[in-house]
Amino acid sequence: MNEEIIRRWNSCVDDSDTGYILGDFCFGDPRKYYSRLNGRVYIVPGSHDKELRKLDQKFILPSIYVLKGLLDDKRLGITLCHYSMRTFSQSHYGAIHLYGHSHHQLTDDPMSLSFDVGVDGWNFYPLSIEQVKEKMDKKKKVMQQN
Repeated sequence: MNEEIIRRWNSCVDDSDTGYILGDFCFGDPRKYYSRLNGRVYIVPGSHDKELRKLDQKFILPSIYVLKGLLDDKRLGITLCHYSMRTFSQSHYGAIHLYGHSHHQLTDDPMSLSFDVGVDGWNFYPLSIEQVKEKMDKKKKVMQQN
């Protein structure tokens, strides 16, 4: 499984890309896998990431991290967290929230600009920012209709 996840990550992430892993990166020593991933990879710690201290700490983000500048409205951020949150930074203004942890067991709320990006729900491939925006645009249309 680990080898296949690495293969799928590398099939769609170039060395010039930036990627974010929202926790539960691996059991054991993360150096064994991290160095094999394409791109500049940042990790938001998850509930199973006990050994992340072995990596260069500049690639380990806080447990709740707001990523700015990727949305159409550059003032709004994307809140990255291992865990799902009902409200998050600027959630009432159109910002979005991406999380993992739940292994796609939580019911997706079409009225929330939030969703599970864990690879186990996406055929073990990471999502691109374009895929995230596409999903959020669909949610915004549902919200506007109600």
